[in-house]
Amino acid sequence: MTPSGTRKVAVVGVALSDCGRVDEATPYALHAQAARRALADSGLDRSVIDGFASAGLGTLAPVEVAEYLGLRPTWVDSTSVGGSTWEVMAAHAADAIAAGHANAVLLVYGSTARADIRTGRRTGDLSFGARGPLQFEVPYGHTLIAKYAMAARRHMHEYGTTLEQLASVAVQARQNAALNPDAMFRDPITVDDVLAGPMIADPFTKLHCCLRSDGGAAVLLAAEEYVRGCRTAPVWVLGTGEHVSHTTMSEWPDFTVSPAAVSGRIAFARAGVRPAEIDLAQIYDAFTYMTLVTLEDLGFCEKGEGGAFVAEGRLKVAGGGLPVNTDGGGLSGQHPGMRGLFLLVEAVRQLRGEAGGRQVRRADGGLPELAVASGTGGWFCSAGTVVLGR
Repeated sequence: MTPSGTRKVAVVGVALSDCGRVDEATPYALHAQAARRALADSGLDRSVIDGFASAGLGTLAPVEVAEYLGLRPTWVDSTSVGGSTWEVMAAHAADAIAAGHANAVLLVYGSTARADIRTGRRTGDLSFGARGPLQFEVPYGHTLIAKYAMAARRHMHEYGTTLEQLASVAVQARQNAALNPDAMFRDPITVDDVLAGPMIADPFTKLHCCLRSDGGAAVLLAAEEYVRGCRTAPVWVLGTGEHVSHTTMSEWPDFTVSPAAVSGRIAFARAGVRPAEIDLAQIYDAFTYMTLVTLEDLGFCEKGEGGAFVAEGRLKVAGGGLPVNTDGGGLSGQHPGMRGLFLLVEAVRQLRGEAGGRQVRRADGGLPELAVASGTGGWFCSAGTVVLGR
């Protein structure tokens, strides 16, 4: 929700840990590194932090991580809804701060997803188990990527979306990553490169799918009275929305509509802005189809027109009408697991003018004023959308 109390809420600190290929660190160390950097970015003292949110690590997440960081919060959130976790947590934190239940809330994540496979601590297969509703799908080998692939095929059938249009999402993500010295993959690719890659789950070849990296991120939100003591200008939380759609594919009414259609509508309404006013978007992109359909559902183009929209090159930092995933996204930048927190970090850096060679500019040369970050969880099971502004 948009902050419902009397206090305005700002993002006052953001940071990433070391990302990409990080062979020696533990997930806890990446949490700590990102948290220290975000606190330093804010310029505030750690004593102001009285709220903490984390998910994905430990038996009692986020209790274990808070203990590791030496924090004793009086407000805590462990909501876990996949990649959209962090946008949903940001919404909860903003409401808590606005209502006076917390003053400053730290969101933090870290994962060694790549290093764990390299060292044999885990395998490349991600299993969500076979209990509950999943028992009706698991026996048929319906993997997570297969669910996304099936949804993409439905969009292609309904609206004539082409493989080339989907591939252009990956190409533009790589073009943006080329401007980011911290991106994991920066070498240019073409639509033909994407189409010619090894098939993973029809219609997705390898470059339609996100990379696997190590890394962490942290975001610090605080009440407006703390802003005067911050190192940088605040980025305000203007509006948020969240929505849960389904878990069983048979209960998903329409494979061509993501839960962002609801979370986005709510977030924009609460922020009092229209999609056409947004300067840049950070969208969860585990697969190319996620970017395309989320753009439709957030209202940047009509339903069924996403293919033509992305094929026009609109997603690029350089020359695009709506720069999307300006750090290279999960397709080329970094993707250590539940990547939603990275979307917020990049959106804030862009609004503060700290994005270096990938900095987005308005037509008049000024810094962007409005950004949206929209995370997706599971297999389009959930969505969280956050509208941010300077």
